[in-house]
Amino acid sequence: MQMRDDSPAVRSVALPARLRTFFDRESTLGYLLLAPGLAVLLIFVAYPFLLAIYLSLTNKLIAVESSGKFVGLQNYINLLQDSVFLETVINTFNYTFVSVFFKLVLGMAMALALNEAVLFKNLLRGTMLLPWIVPTALSALAWLWMFDSTFSVINWILENSGLVDTGPVWLGSPFWAMLSVQIVNVWRGVPFFGITLLAGLQTIPEELYEAAEVDGARAWHKFWHITVPLLMPVTAVVTLFSIIQTFADFEIVFVLTRGGPGNSTHLFATLTQQIAIQNGRLGQGAAISLFMFPVLVVVVLLQLRYLRRGEN
Repeated sequence: MQMRDDSPAVRSVALPARLRTFFDRESTLGYLLLAPGLAVLLIFVAYPFLLAIYLSLTNKLIAVESSGKFVGLQNYINLLQDSVFLETVINTFNYTFVSVFFKLVLGMAMALALNEAVLFKNLLRGTMLLPWIVPTALSALAWLWMFDSTFSVINWILENSGLVDTGPVWLGSPFWAMLSVQIVNVWRGVPFFGITLLAGLQTIPEELYEAAEVDGARAWHKFWHITVPLLMPVTAVVTLFSIIQTFADFEIVFVLTRGGPGNSTHLFATLTQQIAIQNGRLGQGAAISLFMFPVLVVVVLLQLRYLRRGEN
């Protein structure tokens, strides 16, 4: 007796094959959907990164056809013997960690204040985002005017309020120049911390604070034992992003000081621009830019390790 094609036995055998075909088609569709994003990453991230590695191992010069010969690690060795580069390393770490610290502290204060605000809550949140939304170059130009040695509105306020007899030359000395670019970076980055931490604050159950109040806990104890631990995952992520962005910062320093006075505010990005673009030494410029990479990898790995430990 011949079995019909639509019998239960036949369907039970044919069903897995159909499922395999279905899943194969779904995976194919998934790869097709991922292809545009993957292409963008390969073209605009992977290719420039690999090209920078290649250039850092050569003596490539702009507009010199005979350059581009392989020199190995010579560019890196020369940088480690260069006093300007070593000063740039110190400047970059100083600029990054001082700025990120104050962005975290002030951002936390902003988040706590916005979380308690009742009147004009949405207006305040939108206003606080303005420094982060305005283009960096445009806001840096405004700060350039405020730090001007002749027309500084900051010095005018300090002098007319009687706090100082003569305002500092903000961009004319190494200490004040570094402080100036850090102030601008903090002013621009605090809203990012504030809004992100505010989102984390609103996920903390109010019952925890009420239970702490019943036990007699004060505001500081509630903040230290409830808010800080529960906000730690969000704080770690936003701090990681800020360290990466600040470490690779370019526009603020380029607009305000060009790395001066006397190389006192040069960062990796600004020194790379000076060496590679202005001086035409692409190989050495690429080597400078790649010095950031190991540091950022270590920071990312430490943060990921902390986050995974917190999940466990």
